[in-house]
Amino acid sequence: MYSHAHAEWWRPDSTPGDAARPERVLSARTVPPVSGAPFWALMTFTLIQILAPQEYFKSLAPFRIGLIAAAAAAATFLLDRIARHGPATVASREIGIVCGLALWAAVTVPWSYWPGGSLSFLTGVYLKTLVIFWLLANVVSTRKRLKVIVWGLCLMAAPLAVLALRAYLSGEFVDSGAVRRIESYEAPLTHNPNDLALMLNLILPLTAALFLAERRIAVRAALLALGALDVLAIVVSFSRAGFLTLGATASIYSYRLLRRPERGWAIAALALALLCAPLLPAAYLQRLSTISNIEADPTGSAQARWADTLAAVKFVARHPIVGAGLGMDFLALNEIRGPAWKDVYNVYLEHAVDLGLPGLVLFILLFAGCVRAATEVRRRAAGVPDRHDLFCLAEGIQISLAGFAVAALFHPVAYHVYFYYVAGLALAIRHVHDGLP
Repeated sequence: MYSHAHAEWWRPDSTPGDAARPERVLSARTVPPVSGAPFWALMTFTLIQILAPQEYFKSLAPFRIGLIAAAAAAATFLLDRIARHGPATVASREIGIVCGLALWAAVTVPWSYWPGGSLSFLTGVYLKTLVIFWLLANVVSTRKRLKVIVWGLCLMAAPLAVLALRAYLSGEFVDSGAVRRIESYEAPLTHNPNDLALMLNLILPLTAALFLAERRIAVRAALLALGALDVLAIVVSFSRAGFLTLGATASIYSYRLLRRPERGWAIAALALALLCAPLLPAAYLQRLSTISNIEADPTGSAQARWADTLAAVKFVARHPIVGAGLGMDFLALNEIRGPAWKDVYNVYLEHAVDLGLPGLVLFILLFAGCVRAATEVRRRAAGVPDRHDLFCLAEGIQISLAGFAVAALFHPVAYHVYFYYVAGLALAIRHVHDGLP
């Protein structure tokens, strides 16, 4: 082995004591060290997905830089595994469930409402998502890389939040109807205000985790500013799902921190929230009121989504085993509630309508396994001083997953990277923790 001080950029991260601790790479859940090239390719893909430079520098668009980055990450990882005689993936129950979910999606293609469409969706959108999940679980294999990727996500969220606030303050709205929504950030994962709020809500607990793990005052101040930007941007998105997800995150963190020495931060945050509540725009409060009073929504979106939910439940009751086919829930809903050509805004029902109850059960098992992975690390790292950072990060990942559980009730993002990115981090942090002496 070699010391970290002499490690070239393409070699795996290491520490001076690695040579004396060969058991670290022999853990049942770990794989041999992974080189840096796949990790940085994965980071590049993450930046492209979140910030979409091709949308602002049009000369990049023809090159499909996102696909190139993802392919480079997968190819370099597999070449590294072959060169080191390592396995193609870390062994875990969750990886097996993902394989089962993909297999079930493939098996049901012949019964799809549109077999060609389901096959294209499987080999396109969903396959890309699963590859990123697989890479996260395998490539983020050291403490340093875990922190780098979490820091990267937090910093990448800043431009999203700043541009959302600028759009609101400058009056850049997508329409002039009863509810005026801001123009969102032009990127695959944030192309509308609801998706923007979802992305920021998933990153916010990770920002809080870094804040709680940090001891340097200047860095803490920067993280506090990043978190505040995220919260403000979620509010100005006027997303009802965003508000509910933010409320879930705040409630879980408050409950946790009030039982720990950091309770002062929870009390300060709650006091600030109460002080700022009267400053919320009247239109925002009126929109939130439609969460419980659906008929009061002047845009009609709440009523339409509730009708779609009922239609989806009716379809699942008629087709409990094999559904409409991967990505074909909109065709199934067209059959029941008329041609609207819209997905059901519910991740759980998307799985059930597309893949039947077996698909939904597999997704729930995957979700539970990833929560269990983060919970396990949080429990094992609790009270261990040199693992306080892992404790905080595991808690942040756990709460991000809890936030997604709420947001999933209101978003049609069953096969996109939102959940799978956080889920990959949950497996990664378990991988990292299992590699410690």
